[in-house]
This record gives sequence, structure tokens and C-alpha cells, in this order.
Amino acid sequence: MRKATKTTAAWLCASLLALAGCQHDRDTVDPEGPVVPPTAYNLTVPGNFPPLPATPANNPLTVEGVALGRQLFYEKSLSVNSTLSCASCHRQELAFTDGLAHARGVNGGTTLRNAMPLANLAWEPLLTWDGAASSLEAQARIPIENPVEMHQSLVTGVARLQATAAYPPLFRKAFGSSTITEDNLLKALAQFERTLISSNSRYDQYQRGNRAALTSYEQQGLVLFVTHPDGPAGIRGGNCQDCHGGSLQTDHAFRNNGLDATLTDLGLGAQTGKPTDNGKFRVPSLRNIALTAPYMHDGRFPNLDSVLSHYNEHIATASPNLDPLILNGSNNKLGAGHPLGLTRDEKAKIVAFLRTFTDTTFTHDPRFAKP
Repeated sequence: MRKATKTTAAWLCASLLALAGCQHDRDTVDPEGPVVPPTAYNLTVPGNFPPLPATPANNPLTVEGVALGRQLFYEKSLSVNSTLSCASCHRQELAFTDGLAHARGVNGGTTLRNAMPLANLAWEPLLTWDGAASSLEAQARIPIENPVEMHQSLVTGVARLQATAAYPPLFRKAFGSSTITEDNLLKALAQFERTLISSNSRYDQYQRGNRAALTSYEQQGLVLFVTHPDGPAGIRGGNCQDCHGGSLQTDHAFRNNGLDATLTDLGLGAQTGKPTDNGKFRVPSLRNIALTAPYMHDGRFPNLDSVLSHYNEHIATASPNLDPLILNGSNNKLGAGHPLGLTRDEKAKIVAFLRTFTDTTFTHDPRFAKP
């Protein structure tokens, strides 16, 4: 009798556990239906580009994630008064810059720096002029929460998106849940920005073997661009490729290019706290350079002619941490340490060559336009 009782009790316990498990399964079933995994996004790397760095393991590119990121890039409700989006300072027709010396924020104020162009960001190890972010996910938060720019906490932005009818389903498609999170918002923006590849300028076509893509005059500018000058040896050059070489037109370094003898913006030094980094700024890519005026981190130069004049004639040689590459190249017969010494004709040829970096395919690509 006691044995039967024990058997019955064991059966009852097993049954209750089974029922509890079933109940748990019913509780965890998504009321919106089965979650469909997102579709992998095939990002094509141009043949003349270096290999694509690894995408963060926790944020693989997906068709749904990129589409959501594009929507968010143009979403003005991420700003405190719903007047600005990421695209307000990064306009596609201007190679994702804004044409201003200093970007304008929601309250009419201006930033201290020029809005950087957005292209080929997947290859950039550090973002922003001063290297404040080491990933696109981290960088995306900065302008949204910056009080001079979009001036809204991500907490508030997420709540505003959650209250809409449109965004919860888009997040569900991209990340498997209609509950919007800060991390997933930043991941979506980063996914879209990684797809902003510019690779079809006339210079790209020239690199891929179409020698007719550049005129003879532009090719003379190319020779000057890539040549490190050696005045005593009679080798004339523009000293440009040392920092702006390769298909990406940047070496991804941070350098002081002799803008000021007295520093008012410490650049990288403000991030690292190292005096040896004061006055150093990220070397920007020259891709689409003819569309991204004004130039430098503070937008001080209105056109390419003034940029060439700076490097040729107006280097502040007393600037702290001046990059040695600036001083090591000179067309002067006395050699290094003297002004670059390009002729007016040589400067004009280099400017003509710089214009061949313009990629109208990129600036008109419907995949990057406002949805």
C-alpha cells in the first residue's frame, strides 16, 4: 500500500512538472508569431580596395538591419525637437557632408568642427576627427546625444520610436524583437553606414585599367600627387600620397598638418591626454573631395586652391607636433625644411586630379537615399 502511494505521488509530481513545462512553453511563445531570421547582406568589396575588415561578430550585416538603419539615418525624431536627422549634416549629394564650415545643431548652435564625409567607413579603425569612437556603433551615439547637435538621450529616442506603429515591426524583422533597445538602434545605424561604399570615380576606373578615364593633364596631376619631392635630386612632387595614398585615399593616421602655431583644438590629444598627440586630427579620405568643401577639421579653407596654397606656402612650422612628412618633402633645391615650392601650374594639375575622385554613382545611388 505504501509502495502504491509512493508510485502515485511520483506520477503526480511528474505530471505537474510536465504541465508546468507546457504552461511555460505557452507563456514564451511570441504572440506576434514565429521570428523569421534576417537575411544576410552581401557587401561587395571593389576589386581595387583592400580586404574588408571583420564586421563585429554581434552585428552582422543583414538586409533587414541595413534597411532599418537607412530609415533611422533619415529619422528626425531622434533629435530633441524633431528637426534634424543624421542626414541633415550628411547629405548624399555632397558625399554625406553639409557644405558648412561647422555643422549646425537643433538649437541653431554650431559645432566646433566640420562634418566629416561618410564613405568607406567599414575600413576606418577610428572615427570622428579626434578618434573619439572605435566603432560605428559607438560613433552613432555621439551626435544624437551631443547637446550641440541632436541633443536627445537615446533612452528618449528609443521611447519615441517604440510608440510608433512603423518602427517596432522593423526592429522585429532586423533583430527578432519588436522591443526597441539602444544597442539595436545603434547597430542598425552602423549596418547602414558600413554599406556606404564609394568606388566608381574616374580614378577608380583608371586604377582598374581604363587609362582613358583620366586626361593627360589629370595624369600629370596624378604623377605630382604620388611623388615625394626631393629638391636637391631634382624630383618634383606634391607630397600628397604619403598621407592620402591607396584606393581609400587615407592612411587612417592622425597628424598635425601645420594649420596653427598656437593650438585652440587639441584634437587627438584631448582624447588620449598625451601632449604628443595635441593638434593631431584624423587624415580624411580625399574621395569625393571636390564635393566636400569647406576643408580641414574646422572648415577654414573654402576651396581646393586654398588647401594647396596652405601646403605649399603657409605651413605653421612652429606648430606643436608638426608631422615630419610635412617638412621632409620640398621641391626647393635646399631640401627638407623649406616650403613645398610647387608652381602655379603644378598646383592646378593636382587640383584637376583631385576632382577625378568624384563618384557620382555613389552620390546618386538610390540605396543610400531617403526611403
